Amino acid sequence: MSRSENPDAEEYNPFQAPENPFDASELAGTQVEAIRNAHLSHEASVKSVGTLYMIGGVFCLVAPVLFLLSPGARTANAMWFLFPVIGIIQFATAFGLWGLRGWARIPTGFFSALGLLGFPLGTIINGYILYLLFSAKGSMVFSDEYHEIIAQTPHIKYRTSIIVKIFLFLLLALIVSGVVAFLFTP
Repeated sequence: MSRSENPDAEEYNPFQAPENPFDASELAGTQVEAIRNAHLSHEASVKSVGTLYMIGGVFCLVAPVLFLLSPGARTANAMWFLFPVIGIIQFATAFGLWGLRGWARIPTGFFSALGLLGFPLGTIINGYILYLLFSAKGSMVFSDEYHEIIAQTPHIKYRTSIIVKIFLFLLLALIVSGVVAFLFTP
């Protein structure tokens, strides 16, 4: 049967590119997943900074009480006002960082800029935090587009390694022992 006999039959062309076997929606999903996977560790690092701000907020709210309970404490009026205000700001900033809200970059940037003065360790840590916030990946992680990507990829989760979990446990134990030593040392 020739082409003239069957007008619907296509002629075989050995040089024609093969047809795409994937559906366009599947390709879009893999692209979104690729973007999420490329930014996932950055996202987790930003959320970890939020955890640090939550810890700082707790200390700022507890510090005046601990100071009052310590033997030989003097009353410092500015501390009673300043520490709780800073603690509340740090709590709000922590929730903003956990939610990847763009406004959280402003207070975090301010506190990190002040933290740069704590040479050498504070400079290194706060320099890294500023990088997390204001790098190209940081801008992407805080964007509305990235929030849509997160909504489309709820199955993608960051997995914390066991070594990091052990170090976090040891850090928490060190902090708790420091607070207990502060409270019970004459």
